[in-house]
Amino acid sequence: MKKTNEAIENIKLHGYNLDFGTVFNHAFETYKKIAINGGIAFILYLLLLIIVGGGLVIGIIGFGIDLDDLQNFTIANFSAVGILVYSVIMILFTALTSPFNAGLLKMARNASKNEEFSIGTAFDYYSSSYFKDVFLAALILSSFTTLVAVGLELVDYKFLGVVVNLLFSFMTFLTVPLIVFGDLKPLDAIQGSITVVSKQFFILLGLLIVAGLFCMLGIFALCIGIVFTMPIISAITYSIYATAIDDEEPENAEEEFNENTITFE
Repeated sequence: MKKTNEAIENIKLHGYNLDFGTVFNHAFETYKKIAINGGIAFILYLLLLIIVGGGLVIGIIGFGIDLDDLQNFTIANFSAVGILVYSVIMILFTALTSPFNAGLLKMARNASKNEEFSIGTAFDYYSSSYFKDVFLAALILSSFTTLVAVGLELVDYKFLGVVVNLLFSFMTFLTVPLIVFGDLKPLDAIQGSITVVSKQFFILLGLLIVAGLFCMLGIFALCIGIVFTMPIISAITYSIYATAIDDEEPENAEEEFNENTITFE
């Protein structure tokens, strides 16, 4: 934790160097190692979400919302109780999925360090001591994004809600790695992420946009291919974290990454 706090304080005072090509190349090499296992983990997770999501739909219908309402879904059509239930469900659902994202980051980190990983690595943080902090951080972040989305949709500013939440999600996307790799507490990790992202805002935005476009290529592979392109997001996120916070790499890490003084040694 001390090292991470010192790194963030140094970034706050002096910023940090980040090369788009170096980070992306490192991320892509990492992605190639985790694509299959990460994709299979995504499929298993999606099956679980379908089962859980089906139960939630049944629960929502139980609150008096018929199928026509679901087809023409809008918060404005909900009762006060319905809005409250919807908000709570979305917040908890997002928070409960966050350990899976943390597991994919661990998979990317292990691959980058040439350490062992498996499909099960994606689910490691559900039984880890970090579960509480990851869940709490996601609970805080999802509470903000859900309340913003619901509030602005109710006053007919849905698009503004989308923009605000995308910006907020971008500024805080390093929260989870700062918790599980940097050993920070949730609020410290959120603040740290905002600090790190703000110092290289446009380069980091560009990296995530490129990663997002790469993910979309999976749609052309019978749609299901997207589950095998999604792990690039975890690879990019870890590579950015390792660059900014200087996550140590083993001595036998690939030479092309050791040559850059700001990265993965």
